[in-house]
Amino acid sequence: MSAAAIKKEFVKGLWTDIPPFRFVLGLCPTLGVTDTMFKGFGMGAATLCVLVCANFIISLLRKVIPDEVRVASYIVVIATFVVCVEMVMEAFAYELFLSLGIFIPLIVVNCIILGRAEAFAKKNGPVLSIVDGLGMGIGFTLSLTALGAIREILGKGFIPFTDIQVLAEPFEFFQQAPGAFVALGLMLGIMNLLGKK
Repeated sequence: MSAAAIKKEFVKGLWTDIPPFRFVLGLCPTLGVTDTMFKGFGMGAATLCVLVCANFIISLLRKVIPDEVRVASYIVVIATFVVCVEMVMEAFAYELFLSLGIFIPLIVVNCIILGRAEAFAKKNGPVLSIVDGLGMGIGFTLSLTALGAIREILGKGFIPFTDIQVLAEPFEFFQQAPGAFVALGLMLGIMNLLGKK
């Protein structure tokens, strides 16, 4: 396994295969928790941890899991790590735990994690699976953080984590669910334009 192969697997999740924008996966948390930058980052970080750990374990067990029960087995592995992440977050980041609410347990059915298990971890060894999970997870985290920052700036009028006001009349629409769709659509459009260049 070469350094070039490892780099390729890591970098693809940061741009060419970035989950919410290229595959349009993981939209439930993308739209549901990104009304602030903090919540977007927290959800992304939780998903990153689950994705890396699940990819690693599934890649180790890929030869012993029968095909007939592989999806159920993947869900058990993913659910185990989701519970671990939820408990750690409740113990050490209680405010974030409360703000994310039901979206933490919903990581179990996140298409990104199940998709990476099915498409990548079951076909590759542990090292590449960890690198794939890191790349996809960091890409997902950056996506949610950026979307949260945009929605927070446009919806509240302030730069996140500061008292600097940038809009005298914020568009409160961006703090609501329909505003998430509009902000995501704008970001998708920008990503497509940048991708063509």
